[in-house]
Amino acid sequence: MTIVVVGIPADGWAGLPPAARTELTRCDVLLGGRRQLDLVPDTGAEQVPWPSPLLPALDGLLREYAGRRVGVLASGDPLLSGIGGTLVRRLGAKAVRVVPSVSSVALARARLGWPADGAETAEVVRITGTDVSPVLRAAGDGGRMLVLSADGDTPGAVAALLARHGFGDSRLTLLENLGAADERRLDGLARDWAHEPVAPLNVLAVAVAGPEAPPLTPGLPDDAFAHDGQLTKSLVRATALAALAPRPGELLWDVGSGSGSVAVEWARLHPANRAVAVEARADRAERIRHNAERHGAAVRVTHGSAPAVLGELPRPDAVFVGGGVSEPGLLPACHDVLGPGGRIVAHGVTIEAERALAEAHAAYGGELTRLSVQRAAPLGTFTSWEPARPVTQWSVRI
Repeated sequence: MTIVVVGIPADGWAGLPPAARTELTRCDVLLGGRRQLDLVPDTGAEQVPWPSPLLPALDGLLREYAGRRVGVLASGDPLLSGIGGTLVRRLGAKAVRVVPSVSSVALARARLGWPADGAETAEVVRITGTDVSPVLRAAGDGGRMLVLSADGDTPGAVAALLARHGFGDSRLTLLENLGAADERRLDGLARDWAHEPVAPLNVLAVAVAGPEAPPLTPGLPDDAFAHDGQLTKSLVRATALAALAPRPGELLWDVGSGSGSVAVEWARLHPANRAVAVEARADRAERIRHNAERHGAAVRVTHGSAPAVLGELPRPDAVFVGGGVSEPGLLPACHDVLGPGGRIVAHGVTIEAERALAEAHAAYGGELTRLSVQRAAPLGTFTSWEPARPVTQWSVRI
């Protein structure tokens, strides 16, 4: 089965090159969103709007039209966070032929004069649903962002979020219906943004003004997180993240999460990274949500006690256990859920926790490490070393 995916510009059929028009006129069936289908004249093909929700119904829909010449309509570049990428992942590159138009990102850069390379490159942030916190992952003084969504409420929500977290002086440029006859531009500061919701087809450009972006290296300063003392300290956290070895697109369980610092740092290392923070106390669970939003990290918070709630979670690529290490059955449950290549790192500071870590090391192998950090501090008129409580770390790769 071969599918042709054609990117439709905002000005519709008139903006398509002849080759793209020819592709569509040869199709027996055209699949697409209602807006895209309305941009195409009657070619004799059966027009089928996407069902909602799309992904659960997609495989069945493709089977229904197997053996027919199927065209799929998309906006602009179908491989820019669009249906094109979804189809390639499902069917393979050989089964999908893509005919792109100019993307909304390229059009936005052209309108603004923003280069696509060098220090002035704008990070592209894709918003799905109503959660706009991913913009904060890319927010740092002097930076640039292009925020993509399919919701006219998103620009106002982004402006409010930026203002709430100290980026109110960021300059926003809303580009609506790029490439269409009714293309429109709106400008303003995040703290003053008062425009009504706009057309779903929009790109929000952000020239960021506010606090510096946090460093990309693991081990953010402790004051980057709200906490009540239950926090994996910076240097120890960096050691844990090094042992967890995050890779793009992976999922972490942060069990006994406390402030969520390990989950947040894991998720912010790459936009495709995700984490689940498991925390038994409601006040700490709420604090984790705050920390995740502040750093634009994709962290899902599960309020409950481990190991009881672990069976409800998606299978992880790695697990960090920061609290509750001595809970019976917790470390075996975390170890056994991992597949080949999975990693587990657990910390303990009590004798009971150390005993559990030693037992896990004896059962599963790996490495036991004792981490001891001392910081210089005043001692009368002199300076002396002040030791922090030692941390025992167990780590293993499956």
